[in-house]
Amino acid sequence: MKFLADENVPGAAVLLLRAQGLDVAWVAEDAPGSDDVEVLLRSSTEERILLTLDKDFGGYVFQGAEGFSGPPGVILFRLDTRSPSEFSEIALAALQSRSDWSGFFTVVTRSRIRMRPFPAP
Repeated sequence: MKFLADENVPGAAVLLLRAQGLDVAWVAEDAPGSDDVEVLLRSSTEERILLTLDKDFGGYVFQGAEGFSGPPGVILFRLDTRSPSEFSEIALAALQSRSDWSGFFTVVTRSRIRMRPFPAP
């Protein structure tokens, strides 16, 4: 499974996920400053599950905002931590806990994972 970390995902988390063998591309490394539509297009083109802290992606998925091209899946992290290492550990545990991210808008919090299927086209 391949992932695309939005620019707002901490670098420590990207490094930890990669160290654990996950295929993670990071917008901050190779396309800094990309807008949401560009990130969605890349996620779709490269068939990568989008990892983000940006709630705006929910609008693209559920309200059919212009430019939405259907990424394989979106994982929104809503974590109340300022520690990059704590964020990284929670993100890693969540991603290792399952493999069925495609077709879902997922919200990961400290205590649970909520998955909502994408709307039918």
